[in-house]
Amino acid sequence: MNKFLLSVHVLAAIIFVGPVTVASSMFPPLARRELAAEQPSTAVLRVLHRISNVYAIGGLTVPVFGVAVGAGLGVLGETWLVVSMALTALAAAVLVVAVLPGQAEVLAVTGQDRDARAAVLPRAKMLSMKTGIFALLWAAVTVLMIIRPGSTTGV
Repeated sequence: MNKFLLSVHVLAAIIFVGPVTVASSMFPPLARRELAAEQPSTAVLRVLHRISNVYAIGGLTVPVFGVAVGAGLGVLGETWLVVSMALTALAAAVLVVAVLPGQAEVLAVTGQDRDARAAVLPRAKMLSMKTGIFALLWAAVTVLMIIRPGSTTGV
């Protein structure tokens, strides 16, 4: 059963977390370009925001199955897993509190006049940093999941 749970956990990470990370990373440079354009187009921005939202919901399966695997292996108290879970929670918080609302804020002004768009441009630039932090947190979790420092379950 652990192999099945681990397979679902890894597949969910690839299928859901990967696209959220890519879509959220693509959003800020495109947003900056569209906010500065004479005739901004929101089609691609809307798709990237939708991917970020929908796949974030699907991404909830990653920690659920991860906890199930950890419980099955009896390693829920190990430091590497506790740190991974904390980083996962932090990544989710960055996504929900900073990235998704930032995307929505940009989308809300793309149809407005140039001054309104210019006012949001600095926050669109900050969105790059926030998505970078989100991606970096997931990279750290991935490394911890592979290396498992101090693990008693072997390599």
